[in-house]
Amino acid sequence: MGSGKSTVGAVLAERWGVPLRDTDADVEAEEGRSISDIFVDDGEATFRALERAAVAAALAEHTGVLSLGGGAVLDADTQAALAGHPVVFLRVGLSEAVKRVGLGTSRPLLLGNVRAQVKKLLDERAPVYAAVAAHTVDTDGRTPDQVADAIVAALGHDLPGVTP
Repeated sequence: MGSGKSTVGAVLAERWGVPLRDTDADVEAEEGRSISDIFVDDGEATFRALERAAVAAALAEHTGVLSLGGGAVLDADTQAALAGHPVVFLRVGLSEAVKRVGLGTSRPLLLGNVRAQVKKLLDERAPVYAAVAAHTVDTDGRTPDQVADAIVAALGHDLPGVTP
């Protein structure tokens, strides 16, 4: 959350001339309502099931850049499905995440004290993200283009799946 995955994903997709797909957008399109509404109306468990299905479908169908929602990789089935894919963890610090997400956020997991909730999520999720990822790229103090450059450097070539 606040790492810049959507923005950086768009930069990489444009550079590589491939499509960008976002699993949060897939869930919203499939359901015809926002993630916040799904959380409120049906609960987090329902959203996570929809998210798991969206990730599985995207991994099976999509050949471009894929942006996953922040909680997607917490699911064991999703972790297994991501094995062998060039997963990059965009690491963001607490202060930067709070600045990017904003204090007046409509994100369902940030109700109440935004800073405390972001810290809790980062503390819980960062070890899982790091374990699932093939590469970790820090985003603090970097522009989206600089983060994209770091991803290209981490992958060791310009396009995943293409050997230089």
